[in-house]
Parts: sequence; structure tokens; C-alpha cells
Amino acid sequence: MTTTDHHHLKTIEQRLLWLSHWMIHHANHVRPKVDGIKVGGHQASSASMVSIMTALYFSTLKPEDRVAVKPHASPVFHAIQYLMGNQTREKMENFRGYGGVQSYPSRTKDIDDVDFSTGSVGLGVAVTSFASLIQDYIKAKSWGADAPMGRMVALVGDAELDEGNIYEALQEGWKNDLRNTWWIIDYNRQSLDGIVREGLFERVEKIFDAFGWVVVRIKHGALQRAAFEEPGGDKLRDWIDSCPNQDYSALTFMGGEVWRKRLMDDLGDQGDVTALIEKRSDEELAALMENLGGNCVETMAQTFDAIDHDRPTCFLAYTIKGWGTPIAGHKDNHGGLMNNTQFGAWQKHMGVAEDDEWEPLATVEDQAAMRDFLSKVPFFAQGPRRLSDEKIEVPAIEMDTSREISTQMAFGKVLDDLSKGDSKLAERIVTTSPDVTGTTNLGPWVNRRKLFARTAQADAFIENRIPSTAKWEFKPEGQHIELGIAEMNLMLLLGAAGLSHSLFGKRLIPVGTVYDPFVARGLDALNYACYQDARFLLVGTPSGVTLAPEGGAHQSIGSPLIGMSQDGLASFEPAFADELAVIMEWAFDYLQRDGEGDPDERTWLRDETGGSVYLRLTTNPIEQPGKRVDEDFRQGAIDGAYWMRKPGPNCEVVIAYQGSVAPEAIKAAGRIGEGRRDVGVLSVTSADRLNAGWTAAQRARSRGNTDAQSHIEALLATLPPHCKIITVIDGHPATLSWLGSVAGHQTIPLGIEHFGQTGTIGDLYRHHGIDAQAIVEKVNGLTVGRRLLRGANAPA
Repeated sequence: MTTTDHHHLKTIEQRLLWLSHWMIHHANHVRPKVDGIKVGGHQASSASMVSIMTALYFSTLKPEDRVAVKPHASPVFHAIQYLMGNQTREKMENFRGYGGVQSYPSRTKDIDDVDFSTGSVGLGVAVTSFASLIQDYIKAKSWGADAPMGRMVALVGDAELDEGNIYEALQEGWKNDLRNTWWIIDYNRQSLDGIVREGLFERVEKIFDAFGWVVVRIKHGALQRAAFEEPGGDKLRDWIDSCPNQDYSALTFMGGEVWRKRLMDDLGDQGDVTALIEKRSDEELAALMENLGGNCVETMAQTFDAIDHDRPTCFLAYTIKGWGTPIAGHKDNHGGLMNNTQFGAWQKHMGVAEDDEWEPLATVEDQAAMRDFLSKVPFFAQGPRRLSDEKIEVPAIEMDTSREISTQMAFGKVLDDLSKGDSKLAERIVTTSPDVTGTTNLGPWVNRRKLFARTAQADAFIENRIPSTAKWEFKPEGQHIELGIAEMNLMLLLGAAGLSHSLFGKRLIPVGTVYDPFVARGLDALNYACYQDARFLLVGTPSGVTLAPEGGAHQSIGSPLIGMSQDGLASFEPAFADELAVIMEWAFDYLQRDGEGDPDERTWLRDETGGSVYLRLTTNPIEQPGKRVDEDFRQGAIDGAYWMRKPGPNCEVVIAYQGSVAPEAIKAAGRIGEGRRDVGVLSVTSADRLNAGWTAAQRARSRGNTDAQSHIEALLATLPPHCKIITVIDGHPATLSWLGSVAGHQTIPLGIEHFGQTGTIGDLYRHHGIDAQAIVEKVNGLTVGRRLLRGANAPA
């Protein structure tokens, strides 16, 4: 690095320090108050990162590198983008306001070049390791040889290291020979509630070393290293290295005079070290003591540039929280803000004139030279770094419905059939599962398409001709990534793979399977993946109490509600194989949509933009309804429901079911039909899409579009007012209970509200009241209740 480059980096560092802090101050103390509450913005957490991020973005990174920014350093990231002309002043002025730059970097809501959304701490860190794995996966394929190769970088708060998902990701990375991954730890030793425990750095270094990472400790900046070369410098270094975290933070806050007294008290009159201290003014001494490695842009740039390998690397960068500001080192500074008096004094210290606060280069003397330097920064040289890939054609998916089959088996059959062909869709599918590959019916796909590893690995069972249903070979061409038992890792890998078209310019179709109850174990990461608009197919199977002998620990209850409530995820629970085939064909296309436009007025769903898909499947083989090719069925399966048995004009009862309880609902309808005419059976494939379309249509009507009608409104429109709806699902009854609100029909919801137990399917269906007999009894109970009500209302 030249002296000129170092000068420019130091200038940029100070500009970013100012712009990030001014943005926060403006939002909290200048912009008119609306709610009367603190806007916040983490000034101190931003300050500790500013030197690291300056060195990284303006000296080290290349366009193909991808970065997950520490959530609390969001203001610095936005300041970087503003300095480079990629963010507007209007949005900066509206920081944490409606339509302004987001509190934490967001791929979907910020206009600047966010690689990975962050916010739920730890997830942005871990996703970089899975993005690196996906990059290797793509590069190993013949169609991915021209994809760019970059480093996946995470900027990590030291308190984030308390998050367990980080360590799950470390182990998975070790299994998969992780490379091209940097985690840069902002070791400021302060968290929201206090000071980080002494000696944490030793634990961190040992953990990363155990998983094969290179660990680089960056403790001392250029000023400190120069001072250590002076007579007595070794004593000063020993004192710094042994000073407790709390003491160092408190001394930093109190300043140079207190630094001097403490150093003299501890080190005493030792001649050379005393001279080292006394030859510096209070201000110079404070600058020296606060010149930790992570707060020295020169040191950080040199450290980054010295890495000449692709091994995963952890940089432990010592910093001071609030560095360079009046609140530096104070233990309350995590959520604290400079007040107006402090900020006014700091503004003078920073040399920023009034009315120049938003000027990107306000304090730069040679602005022409700076603009020339910025124009040549490699990371920004190619402009926006959002890539794209062409949409993949989806072949027709057919299903044999002549035999009993479960939806889980049908799912495996669809993938097996695709694996036998040479379609581009099959080529781009990547499957993954947390150690339940075989039991979720991915086995046939894996047998044909193999497991992925950067280097081929032999299977001793195959070599020794030992019979096994799992012919699983690891090779670079493999299309299945096997994970350990960690659902968070599954969701993070799906999230990374689901962004491959944008990050690496190569579209993947990620398919992940998991036992349905354990969707909840990975829910934070699932939400994170959807928030980034990653595209994937998640298959939860087997589900519900239908997994009877497994007992309550493996039986899901609330997952249908998760599917309904999760934004960015279209949830389905088909009962029959032909429904699943229709849905999967639609889903492979839906994952790839990225358009804008008006809602589909047939259903009032916003299908133009697409999203991810969740399938809730079961292991119970059931009799199939025979071949169905009519459009009402096909479109209904996609839109969320269709009439399995259309109600007549005098319909008194409709049974609406979702999923595996279809045989019970159909059987109950047959029994009820013996004494009542026109009974209807509504097959619900997606309560999620039905409900989303209904609420969207209501919003449209409230805005003046009186013709807006959702799919479920159209289906129920012909039912007479006195008709009753019985809903039934192997899941929480609230999933379907809202159907009565669509047109005001009395509704009796049946489902699972309590933990299950072992038994046969029949035992458990009876126990929870979702079998055919329970449905019939509910209908009969309605008749008795109506008679009692009539009697109570009869005139005396």
C-alpha cells in the first residue's frame, strides 16, 4: 500500500465515521419527532467497525466477493454506499423511517448493493459459509465453470458468537472442506448488557482452529506497534495485553489524563517506559492507547492483503466500541447516543461545517484526487453486483394414480422421474436434508444423481459389493448435499442456494426435506431465508399424528399455521398424488418468477413476483381418486381448493378438509349423505393461498374495486346461508376455522390441539376426533343443537 493510498483510506475512514453518526444523530435529534420515542441506530457499534469496513471495501474486496454486514454496522454500510453514489440523501435523511434506509441491511428493502440481509444476529454470519459451499457446488459443474469465484465475508460482532447456529455452521463447514470464507470479528468486548468475559479470544481461537480455520489476531495498530519498538515499549505492550476488558473500556472513556495516571501508577517510574509515556501529550497518549488493530485502517488493509490462500480465515480484530467519539468505551454505549452538546463538540472536532453535514466529501482537501481514487476502487468498479440467470423451462409432471400411495412417496417418485431425464430443470435441482435423506424419500434421486463433494470419495459398501439400497457416491457432479442433524443449517443452505442466480449468476432449484415438526427448529433461519427472497422448495414430511407410531415428539401440530403466516412462502398440503404433481410443476415455475404487475384477479394473489414453496406431506398410503384432467381440478389445486364433491342447491353441510384426513372426510360425507341431500366436500390444498387471496380481495374492495373476488369467495358463493361447514385437518384447527368468516357460515373446526402419542392412525384419529365417525357425530350434534335452540326460542 502506498503512502497516498493510506492517506486516502484514512480520509475515507473519517468520512464514513462522520456520515454514519450524522445519519443516526439526524434521525434522533434533528428530524421531527412523530412517535416521541428514540429512533436508535447504534453509533458506538458502527464506530468500532468503521476502520475494518474502510479497509475491506476500499482496499481488499473484489466485485465477486460477497459480504454479510454486522447488523449494528448498518449505518457504516449505508454511508459507504452514499459516498459511492449508490444511496440517496433522501433515504439517508429518512434512516429508520418509512421508505428510508433500513435499520439493518436488507436485500429486498434497501436500494444499495446488499449481498446478504442481516438482523437476526448470527444468521448473516453462518450464511456466508453455506454461500461458499454453493459457490463450490456451482463451480464443480460443467454449466458453472464460468461463474465468478469470490470470498464470502462476514463482519461479526463478538457478542454474536453466543449464537449457537454459528457453531453448527462451523461443524458443517469442516465436513464440507469449506474455503473462501472470511469471518472478521469486531472484538470490542462489549455487548448490550455488559462487558464480554475475559479470555474469550482464547476460546474463539481454539474453536476456530479445531475446525480447520486460520486464525489471525489483530490486536495492535500501527501507532502501538511503533511505540513498542521504542525503549520501554515491551513493558507497555505487556500492560496492554494483560489489561482487563472493563478497565480498558473505562480508561478509554475517561481519556488521556486518566490513561497517564493509570499507566504511571501501574508501571511506576521505570525510566524508559516513563519517558515513552511522558513525551506524549494527553491527546497523543489517548490516540496511542486507542490504536487497537481493528481501529487502524492501515493495519487492517495490510492484514487483509497478506492473505494469499483460500482456507477459511477468522480475523479477531481488537476494537473499541464507540471509537473516535465522546462515548467511546462507556459500558452503556451500545444503545446510547451522543446528546446535542456532545455531538456539537464532536462536529467541531471532525471539522464539518454547518450545512455541510450531508456533503460526502465535505472535509476532503483534494476532492479531485479523492474522486479519482474512488473511481478505481475494485469492489465498485463494475457497478451493481446483482447478477441474474435465465428462467428454466419446467417439463410436464405426471403421476400414476392407479394405486394407493402417500404424498411423501409421490414426492420421491416425481424427483426420481426427473432424475432419469436430461431436462435442464433436473440438471439445476440441488437437494439437501439434515440426515433424513432416506426417510424423506430422497433416496432414489440421490442414487441416480449422487452426492456432492469437491473431490470424489469412494463408498466401501459399493467397492466391496455389499448390498445396500443407498448407492451414495460423493463426486463433484453430485446433486445432493448431505447435512448433519441441524435444521438451522438446512434453512441457511436453502437460503444461500436460493440466491444463487443473484449471487453467482447461475440459477439453482434447491429442494430441502425435513421432518415436519422440526421445521420449527429452523424457523428463525427459514424466516431469514424468506426475508432475503431466496427461492427454494421446502418439504416437511412426515407430518401430523398420521406419523402414528413415532409418538408425540415427531408429530407436528402448528406447522400449517407456520406455513400460513410465513411471508414469502406459499404453503401446500395436498392429499393426493395428482394434486402434488400439479403443485410441484407449478412450484418449479413459481420459484423462478421475478416480475411486477397487478394481482391475478381470478384469485387476487400476487403470483407475478413468485417466492418459495413449502409442502406438508405424509407417509400414509391412501386410495387415489383416479385420473383427473379437468381444469377446475388443476387450477383449484394451485389456487388452494376445489370441490371434491360439489354441493347442491339445498346443501346443509360442507366438509372441508386439508391433507391426509381426506379418506375420513370423504367417508363421513358418504354417511351423512344417506340422510341429507346435496352434501359438499371441499378439498383444500392450501389454506395459505386461500386465506391470502381472501384478505387481498378484501383490501382491494376497501380501496374501491368492488369487483374483486377471491377464489374461496367464488367457491362458497353458492352455499345457502343455513349451510354449516365442518373443517378437519391433521394439524391445528385454526388452519381452516376462518372459512366460516368468508360468507358467514357457521363453522365447526376439527384438528389437533394437544401433543400426540403412539398408536395406530385409527387410534390417534379417534383420540383427537378427526376420524369419519367424529365428523358424523359433529354433524349430528348440529342437528340436535338446532332442535334445542328452536325449543328454547319457542313461545311459551
